[in-house]
Amino acid sequence: MIKVADYATKPPKKADKDDFKKPMKKLLEKLADLQYLMQAEAKHSLLIILQGMDASGKDGITKKVFGAITPGGIHVHSFKKPTDEEFAHDFLWRVHKLVPQKGMIAVFNRSHYEDVLIQRVHGWISEEHAEKRIAAINVFEDLLAFDNKTIVLKFFLHISHEQQEIELRQRIDEREKHWKHNDGDWKERKHWDKYMRCYEEVLNNSTTPWHIIPMDERWYGQYLIAETVVEALKGLNMEFPELETEQKTFSSITVGK
Repeated sequence: MIKVADYATKPPKKADKDDFKKPMKKLLEKLADLQYLMQAEAKHSLLIILQGMDASGKDGITKKVFGAITPGGIHVHSFKKPTDEEFAHDFLWRVHKLVPQKGMIAVFNRSHYEDVLIQRVHGWISEEHAEKRIAAINVFEDLLAFDNKTIVLKFFLHISHEQQEIELRQRIDEREKHWKHNDGDWKERKHWDKYMRCYEEVLNNSTTPWHIIPMDERWYGQYLIAETVVEALKGLNMEFPELETEQKTFSSITVGK
């Protein structure tokens, strides 16, 4: 049974940011190479799900980890409040059309899990409704893996209550971060304990496992995510496809008299 409180939000005490700079650079280079290979092979796709409390580092991961990938091979989507059209459909309707096609990477900055987190915290859906949605999500993610060979990597960005306050305060105190400030983030913070219980429900009832990432120090969480993604892509044992052409090729040309 997963209890969020049992997991660290900080890196190990001996971990030094400077020691991770070169390994991180190599990981990002490898990630770019693997994405290029996956796009060329076009047999698999990769869905990255980033979930966490406000100010847990979702935008930074998108920039620092996936920013090295060519724009043609990745798309990022942030899920906001559903539109009227989206509300008129089942809760997964707006999600399914955004999953990656073969050869592509998609990053969900927040995701379909919002529909079993914020709605549950505020009592907008019943417990029974939430349980049925979690079951539907499991089937949905299994379908992606089975039917489209989509690798689904889910990351819970684990930030401490204390660090979240620091991050939210910076959005008020630092001008370059003013644009990120939202009074609603402070209101949601008041429901911290309820959110943690709902996250635990999700973490314990997902058929596709979650990676719990310590995010009090951004650089460490970003490294762990890059490492996880690279290892997952390496495990696909991908190869560049053979040349498909009717044109004759010559390895050498001999000129005679």
